[in-house]
Amino acid sequence: MHQGLSIEAKFAGSRNDWREHFATLFAAGGIHPDLSDIANKIATRERLSIEDGLFLFRYPDLNSIGQLADMIKQSRFGDKAFFNHNVHVNQTNICVLACKFCAFRRSPKEKDAYAMSVEDYLAEVGRYADFVDEVHSVGGLHPKWNVEHYEKLFSMCKSKFPSLQIKALTAVEIKHLATQSDLTVEKILSRLHSAGLDSLPGGGAEILDDEIRDVICRGKESSQEYLDIHQTAHKLGIPTNCTMLFGTIENSGHRVKHLLSLRDLQEKSEGFQCFVPYPYLPDSSRLPQAQLASGSEILRVIAVSRIMLDNIPHIKAYRMNIGDGIAELALRYGADDIDGTVQQESIMHLAGSTTPLTHSLDDLSRLIRGAGCIPVQRNTRYTKFTEYDVPEPIHKRLPMAL
Repeated sequence: MHQGLSIEAKFAGSRNDWREHFATLFAAGGIHPDLSDIANKIATRERLSIEDGLFLFRYPDLNSIGQLADMIKQSRFGDKAFFNHNVHVNQTNICVLACKFCAFRRSPKEKDAYAMSVEDYLAEVGRYADFVDEVHSVGGLHPKWNVEHYEKLFSMCKSKFPSLQIKALTAVEIKHLATQSDLTVEKILSRLHSAGLDSLPGGGAEILDDEIRDVICRGKESSQEYLDIHQTAHKLGIPTNCTMLFGTIENSGHRVKHLLSLRDLQEKSEGFQCFVPYPYLPDSSRLPQAQLASGSEILRVIAVSRIMLDNIPHIKAYRMNIGDGIAELALRYGADDIDGTVQQESIMHLAGSTTPLTHSLDDLSRLIRGAGCIPVQRNTRYTKFTEYDVPEPIHKRLPMAL
């Protein structure tokens, strides 16, 4: 537990007294009467329950749910919406696991399998290092790489590009390195942090229910292991994001329990800076029983996440997964962040994403302004903010049919 700083103060950009702002907005009216009990709980700092979450998922009027989520977002951040200037570099697609929803992984013998050497990785990062401030790196569980490989990778990256923040490795990658290196998770994280790892991206949570995980990602870390690895990172002063993959075989009850598990851990360790929910993209995968989430369902999950996660500051509309149009709408359904420029990305695009990879800072700023928000460029840790000034777009995007 970090002492002396509130969650909001550590991950700045949010009003410390946001509940007071929310109470004022609630008192002024505008919330549907069916949601007034939940709104009153929020205003009075009462924790929402599993039953509240289920009600929000089942309540038929999505716009009212979105209005409540937007009111919370407005209370925390006003009209600000955040983005950063980042690049994704996936160091390998070779993986000892074969999760059913993953279109990215390859076995070592497949012709398009790859594993970047440290030198190749640095060369790839070097193509972008002069104008991005974060490199985001996740990949497969390589059968031969151990902690020494990643210590060299991160330390050389920091030496060559000292201004870059390294956001890398999911919980299962950390677990794999602990097994490969015969070390504890805490020792792995400590060594990688010393070598230059700044934060964890939080991927791999999928659904924190082991019966679901046994179907969609057998062999991955358990639900409790995911939480324990993140708690250990927080203990060491490493901030992390957290995620949820929805639209596979889970139901709304699984989703609510997932959110409450993250909320409970945040209460203990205060290290989650952002929650990233994203829908399953079924193209090229091996999970035929999964359902493709509609635009309405994506917006509902984002809105319910904002309403339930009262102690995780930021909610991301991850445009690499949901697309620019839904991401723009999501900024009025509780989201306050759209990730960054990305530049290149393999995992979501191999799964079926068609989101452009050519967006500039101006493009992201216009997307945010299209939602009626103020674009604010941030750093990885949400400690440095710059309002981004760009001319208003000539053409407004037409409303999207959901």
